[in-house]
Amino acid sequence: MKKHIYVMLVLALALISCNNSSQPVQVDKTKQNDYLTMSTLWYQRASECRALYYQAFNFAKLSLVANLSEADSDKPKAVVVDIDETVLDNSPFEAYSVRTGKPYSKELWHEWTGKAAAKATPGSLEFLKFAESKGVETFYISNRSVSETAVTLENLKALGFPFADEAHILLKTDTSVKTVRRNKVSETHEILILAGDNIGDFDELFEDRSKQFGFETVDNHKTDFGKRFIVLPNPMYGSWERVAFKGKRNLTPEQKNEMRKETLFGYKELAN
Repeated sequence: MKKHIYVMLVLALALISCNNSSQPVQVDKTKQNDYLTMSTLWYQRASECRALYYQAFNFAKLSLVANLSEADSDKPKAVVVDIDETVLDNSPFEAYSVRTGKPYSKELWHEWTGKAAAKATPGSLEFLKFAESKGVETFYISNRSVSETAVTLENLKALGFPFADEAHILLKTDTSVKTVRRNKVSETHEILILAGDNIGDFDELFEDRSKQFGFETVDNHKTDFGKRFIVLPNPMYGSWERVAFKGKRNLTPEQKNEMRKETLFGYKELAN
């Protein structure tokens, strides 16, 4: 009798298992942005992040003075800066995404930028005021949409950023590649410094990361970093992440997480 009960119990468990396996896995959507937790936490709470901003803008001041002394054009001088995570801190938007599980959308992003509440990144305001004191203009080239011009200028003006006006801000119209906008500034000004958190903020040649993640291109221009190109830290998002997705679109959060993991290499790979 005990043997029959045992067999029936095993069959029942097997049946339950089969039924469960045929059901779609329920995904907790509130956790789909958890991959951002550590990077956003580091960006907001690590003293090292703050120190890197100060270090970058301190170098920018030194390089600006040196570049001014070497300038050989009669054109007015300028620095070009990106906006997001370069001069404005949008990490509260990423934190909201982590806590709610809501994916990025233009509507959600515009809700955030519409508040004009982003804080200045450490050292950015001081650097641009220093540039102004040297007679150097600032141009803001960002991939925010042109529809965000008014709220972006409102945010920059409220923080006291110099040259926060329509003549000095170039937002995205039809392409995220900034070459045309940089060239527009170059027509009237000599650009001495470019600052940004994305390597594409400096030159179009950095946009292609298909070969060795773009490392070789960076290596070939290593002397420009700290002199003409000033890089700011941003582990939360960027075009660098696209390499992991191999050009694929419409991936689910789960697929993206798996592809992020696959792109990593560990110590065993180093041994081969």
